[in-house]
Amino acid sequence: MEIGHVEAIFRYPVKSMRGERLEVANLGWHGLDGDRRLALRRIDDRGGFPWLSASKFPDLLLFAPHRRENGAQGELPTHVRTPDGEEMPVFGEDLAKEIERRHGAPVQMMQMNHGTFDEASISVIASDTVREIGRLAGRGTDVRRFRPNVVVRLPRPVPFQEDEWVGGVLSFGEGDDAPAVTVTMRDVRCSIVNLDPDTASSASEVLKAVVHAHQNTAGVYGTVTRIGRLAVGQTIFLRAGAGKGRHE
Repeated sequence: MEIGHVEAIFRYPVKSMRGERLEVANLGWHGLDGDRRLALRRIDDRGGFPWLSASKFPDLLLFAPHRRENGAQGELPTHVRTPDGEEMPVFGEDLAKEIERRHGAPVQMMQMNHGTFDEASISVIASDTVREIGRLAGRGTDVRRFRPNVVVRLPRPVPFQEDEWVGGVLSFGEGDDAPAVTVTMRDVRCSIVNLDPDTASSASEVLKAVVHAHQNTAGVYGTVTRIGRLAVGQTIFLRAGAGKGRHE
């Protein structure tokens, strides 16, 4: 069953830093190539979740990773632009010290080959869901607040339609070799959705709208069952989850 089209693709090279909007992306076994492959470890933290996130340090959203063309090969960024406009090497001491100065605790940039994800390697949300949350919150809501990998344009405006995809498989494009994601669960939201992606200012009414309207969930998580190329404009099909992709 056709459910819509790919409206936008986002990748987040450093966990909780500013994302990149892409026209095409390679979907590998561990999500989009280059997605959340870097994260800042809180050196003094001894808990089960050592990574610095925007929920603890909202200004992290204002740091923008990017890759210089003459830099390292692959999908990883080479530098990060600070909120003040300075460019610093991603693994450099200057960047770690700058974040420590703002955050108040020491951090270390770490590379995770399989990514650093909260629940699953791919997140998907429909643009109509975001618009409905904005309406309920009484404010325009940027889809970037929800930090999705794939934004879906639905043929009919039905917010929270993603719930119906849980347990099924999303195929991107036609053919047996089209990349595919098995939808595993609804996406439980946290305070990061309150943060403006351009200013890091907080608006608590956004999360309140998600809580009251839809049990604190918006969008879905999934795991990759067939690798391939994602592109804006691709048709998305939903099929029953009956088994694994043939390339797994």
